[in-house]
Amino acid sequence: MQVIPAIDLERGRSRVVFWPGVASGIGAPTDRPERIAEHFVSLGAPLIHLVDFDGARAGAPVNLEAVGTIAARVATPLQLAGGVDSADGIRLAFAAGATRVLVGVAVADDPTTLRGCLAVAGDWLAVGLDARAERLAAFPWHRPRVPSLRELADELVGAGVARLVLSHGGGDPEVEALAELARAVDIELLVAGGVRDLDTVRRLRDAGVRGIILGEALLSGAIDYAAAREAAA
Repeated sequence: MQVIPAIDLERGRSRVVFWPGVASGIGAPTDRPERIAEHFVSLGAPLIHLVDFDGARAGAPVNLEAVGTIAARVATPLQLAGGVDSADGIRLAFAAGATRVLVGVAVADDPTTLRGCLAVAGDWLAVGLDARAERLAAFPWHRPRVPSLRELADELVGAGVARLVLSHGGGDPEVEALAELARAVDIELLVAGGVRDLDTVRRLRDAGVRGIILGEALLSGAIDYAAAREAAA
């Protein structure tokens, strides 16, 4: 299972200040995303997940210069979320240096937009869903009834989506649901959020999850990256 560092971008900087040597008191803190990315790539990160907070608010990518700076510094794939819920947004992301994109649940509920996004991104498109039933129920669906997670996954696979990113997957009910989904649906499952310790990393690995996206837990030092990779192996 892959362990994927995440960096939240706001006004060209990381929203969380990272100090890689905080435990030993060496080095210096930084909010420069390219330096944070370089650090984790040096430790073997297979992918860097970027969240464009400004882009999510604007409805189009905003932190493209930061994405480009990171792409120029690391030869590792970059996955961008935030402001890329359209074919044009994806084109801008790819032009800046992103190689994968994560779109939101609204795209999953709009077949026309989904087809347009897939036409641009193909296998490099991921769809983000909240695995909790109550959160799915709260979304204003444009369909007669609220779909289940399994129904959504089957629908997205049928449309050509190869990857799902599920949030809040660390609790017992979520892990069980993910394990069942991994067995039933031929799609790459990643989890972002809800992972707070190495035991949860191991449980998600055993459930068949293909990757976990860790942001503040890594940047704050709550989870050590090398230890997380070992637990995920």
